[in-house]
Amino acid sequence: MRDFFQQADHIYFDEAPCTEINLATDLDAENIAVFRKEAGLSDIVSEEQIFQNLRLSTKDGYFKNGAALFFAKEPNYFFEKAVIRCVVFDGTDKRYIIDDKVMAGALYQQFLKSMLWLKSKLDIRYDIEGTGSKPRVELWEIPETVFKEAIINALAHRDYYDKGGRITIELFNDRVEISNPGGLVSAISKNDFGKRSLSRNPLIFGLFERMRMVEQIGSGISRMRDLMKENGLTPPEFDIDGMFTITLRRSFDFNKWVNKWVNNLSEKQIIILTAIHRNNKIKKSELQQLVDFGATTLDNNIDILKREGLLEREGTKGGAWIIHYINPKIGE
Repeated sequence: MRDFFQQADHIYFDEAPCTEINLATDLDAENIAVFRKEAGLSDIVSEEQIFQNLRLSTKDGYFKNGAALFFAKEPNYFFEKAVIRCVVFDGTDKRYIIDDKVMAGALYQQFLKSMLWLKSKLDIRYDIEGTGSKPRVELWEIPETVFKEAIINALAHRDYYDKGGRITIELFNDRVEISNPGGLVSAISKNDFGKRSLSRNPLIFGLFERMRMVEQIGSGISRMRDLMKENGLTPPEFDIDGMFTITLRRSFDFNKWVNKWVNNLSEKQIIILTAIHRNNKIKKSELQQLVDFGATTLDNNIDILKREGLLEREGTKGGAWIIHYINPKIGE
């Protein structure tokens, strides 16, 4: 029902009044200054004039929700779940969490904090050739611009009426998933996805647009696809029902990963893992030949890999092996 009325321009979360905010005490001068700079607004223009020009208040004189999310000192006091949760998992599933942080504050600050967090977790190379006096160029394993597009998209298009949902950035050994409450706006068909742009939050979208962070023409999805292809990565995957999720596949280096285990596992156990990585339906008889083990010794070594959390078997005859690409615990 909300989606229906949003399309009719009757109800938008970010246009609704934030009745609790006190403009004299709850606004952050730094957030306003950053917006002024990024939007290219003259210092001569007063804050009151900016707010008036951007229509940040309702007819009743209340600051709008979207404006509070952009300019309040502590917007999460008014909107508790309007944050980004950043989580690192050890492996390719959600069994082991090794880092979990919540990025709060104004929306642009959430974006900046999330980008810094990603930079600290991903593989970053530096191109110092031909730069001269210019700063060295950072080369992210997944292009930095792809993350910028995905995070701004989540902040601008999430369903803020969903009081139980948060934007999440989940980092796995093989992929990064960025999710936000609210699937594809129903006014955009699946065939038009990536070609048209329609926001649940026109005020928030407009403020990001003023900061030159988004483009109205809906080119962000195409740009993400092009950048992934240019960098030899698989295209981004989109789940647009319920939660809107973008999955970005990392370039997984098995040799680099398995080398982390050489001090914890025997040479034969490394061979077993390597063989299963290449063919997850390999038979035990084939593994026996590779490592020159009898059936009992092979089973004992497989049990060790299972106890380490590295290996499991799905099904019996006709089944498959599953490797959990987790890292050895520090100090082990």
